[in-house]
Amino acid sequence: MTDMRTDLVKLTIDGKQVEVAKGTLLIRAAEQLGIIVPRFCDHPLLDPAGACRQCVVEVEGAPKPMMACTTTVAPDQVVKTHLTSDMARKAQTGTLEFLLINHPLDCPMCDKGGECPLQDQSMEHGQGESRFVDQKRRYDKPVAVSSLVLLDRERCVLCARCTRFSEQISGDPFIELFERGALEQVAIYEDEPYHSYFSGNVIQICPVGALTSTDYRFKARPFDTRSAKSVCGQCAGGCNQTVQSRRGEIQRQLARTNMAVNEAWDCDKGRFGFRLLTDDSRITTPLVRTGNDLVEATWAQALLAARKAITDAQEAGPGRVAVIAGGRLADEDAYALSKFTRTVLGSDDLDFRTTAEVAGRVDELRAYAGRDAATFADVEAAPVILTVGLDAEEENPILHLRIRKAWRNHKALVVPVGPRAGSAAQLAWRRLPTGVGREGDALAAVGRGVGLGRLAELAVASGWNHPHLDTVVGALKERKGAVILVGERAGADALSLAGQIADHVGAKIAWVPARAGDRGALQAGLLAGVLPGGRRLDDAADRAEVEAVWGPVPTTPGRTLAQVLADAAAGKIDVLHLVGVDLVRDAPSRDLALKALERVKTVIAQDLAMTETVEHATIVLPATSTQERAGHRTNWEGRSQAFSAAVAAPELAQDDWGIVVQLAAVLGKDLGFSDLAQLRAERDRLGRRARAHDWPTVDKVRPSAPTDGLVLLTHRLLLDRGTQTTGADAVLATARSAWVGLNPADAATLGVGAGDRVTVTAGQASITAPAQLDADLVAGVVFVPRNSTEVPATALDADGSGAPTVTVARAEVTA
Repeated sequence: MTDMRTDLVKLTIDGKQVEVAKGTLLIRAAEQLGIIVPRFCDHPLLDPAGACRQCVVEVEGAPKPMMACTTTVAPDQVVKTHLTSDMARKAQTGTLEFLLINHPLDCPMCDKGGECPLQDQSMEHGQGESRFVDQKRRYDKPVAVSSLVLLDRERCVLCARCTRFSEQISGDPFIELFERGALEQVAIYEDEPYHSYFSGNVIQICPVGALTSTDYRFKARPFDTRSAKSVCGQCAGGCNQTVQSRRGEIQRQLARTNMAVNEAWDCDKGRFGFRLLTDDSRITTPLVRTGNDLVEATWAQALLAARKAITDAQEAGPGRVAVIAGGRLADEDAYALSKFTRTVLGSDDLDFRTTAEVAGRVDELRAYAGRDAATFADVEAAPVILTVGLDAEEENPILHLRIRKAWRNHKALVVPVGPRAGSAAQLAWRRLPTGVGREGDALAAVGRGVGLGRLAELAVASGWNHPHLDTVVGALKERKGAVILVGERAGADALSLAGQIADHVGAKIAWVPARAGDRGALQAGLLAGVLPGGRRLDDAADRAEVEAVWGPVPTTPGRTLAQVLADAAAGKIDVLHLVGVDLVRDAPSRDLALKALERVKTVIAQDLAMTETVEHATIVLPATSTQERAGHRTNWEGRSQAFSAAVAAPELAQDDWGIVVQLAAVLGKDLGFSDLAQLRAERDRLGRRARAHDWPTVDKVRPSAPTDGLVLLTHRLLLDRGTQTTGADAVLATARSAWVGLNPADAATLGVGAGDRVTVTAGQASITAPAQLDADLVAGVVFVPRNSTEVPATALDADGSGAPTVTVARAEVTA
């Protein structure tokens, strides 16, 4: 039997013995004893640098002082920190004196005041007065590193935390240390601004006030704010945050350390995208349409108007009411809405997905809902990572950091599967390129290669092959612990095929939606044919489990988003209840969404802000945001996390689940809960289905539609014209401008060069933007960001197929 203690090292620090793992840094070993060695450059998630020289310790037998942040433990080592060593204490005092020679003593006006390690350590370890009498060094200030980050160079202590984060963690080496000696300073390249999705992290980890936020500068001090624990609602990552407010208004949002989820990082959208709450577009009162105008109303008037519309629709016959939800809903909202639709409306016509139908069949998601998903930790440890129809940096930035960490730390083999590699292009070991929505073709071939005989005929029928196939198959068979991440854009059957491959080779699988509430919505059964916990509506036993808690539910699976929109546009639906969704920008087809909104008699919009969709509404119900309420949110891992209210909501805004309860009440039904505790208790009674459903059988290849041009590929970028970032001008200034992505071969055929303005056309719709040549984009495919132009790219998709044919031509130049 292996001795698990052979990798432990015993040493003594300040007279106390401790056992730690071999290779542990002295500074970490001291922390296990509760001894905090002063430091500036050290950060547990960054490689050691030994730059600041503040963490000096005395090691018995060593010929000179040692840096605790770069020295590893040794057996029987005897270490003295500043608490027991005069030498260490004197060295730290001297280091502080040198740091303060040129450091301005402007703590009262510095944004770091009150949370500054230099300020704290100067008080604890520094001298009481300065011996420096000469003129301090001065620089022009501040330097705009970006629209989000300002640099006060004279405050910098050259700890290199910011440059190491950019190089090691985010992979955006735009910020660097320039010059040498006394002239050394942080700067950016003249022709490369610091446009990173993670730039706010360098502000938070800066130990002094050298890097500050344009959004927060001179607005508050930490001791003058109230803090609340929250969970970000901008994507499905579930990043933990601290929301700090002053006088009822949010001042800033910080990454809150949770090593299992976001470690200590946050993306800029999550950090800075909260200005919607006080923007002029915010809905603060119920509205009811009178004539052509939406006019303010009381809650009673709005609810009674909704009751009349729903009652009239139900009397007109079945199938006249449908519900579509967006991605911002908390778990509690999704559960209440799922129960409301089935038990009060008596309908199964509901969907939370706003990608095209090829984004996964209902039976695939239903089978997935009852399974354990891969986790951030699994991704970090994986030797092989397949990303299927997923651009992690744009859709789930913190997941991208974990993929990059696995690639950097142990050379994980990253394999993008799909028509475009996106952010994974820089990390990719091999690629398995496919057509738009055809990821299943490649996965079928992979499945045959790893030994899934039942996929052999499917793989042959698809005709897909690639020189890298055997290499990828070999890696999956030889390296245990692989992870397959399936994005929401992956074509039909992709999730089922990936699941079968994962089960066969012992890999982990996860479905990675882009929006924060999607995994919770799936677990709550906010999808036609799916009941809470991954139960099947058409399974008598599953339905009986739900009816034991809910009462009777419909027996026939309802319509999904594409079917609802088509029927609404045809006049077959009278009431469309939209909860936190902007159909005009989010639906697979802008035209179809507009036709549906114009044809439906009553649109009930439950939302935060006035959007193009809400402008078509008949009844508008104001909802609260994540920062204004308590609840839970389930991330892509299936991890449910609690968040609490940080600021008060507008007086008349209400939580989504509470609005649903009131709608049920005016319709004469009681949902059975009147507070969050009762709702959660009922939801927990249902839990998850005892046994996961089998992956759906895939026994035929979907035929490829004939094309007379290029096929459109589109998905949202992290920073775009979405509602959630309304008013967040500083972070939107760093957004990537819209472009038209072309394979170089296609560009040559079209006579288009990089930077040329081109027009993408389909039917009567067109979008014009600069061309960008992308060798990682499959030939025959054109990429346009979905929501980065005034008219979204979904305007090019008339029927919502998800892969329309388009034409591309040079834009006409006007004088």
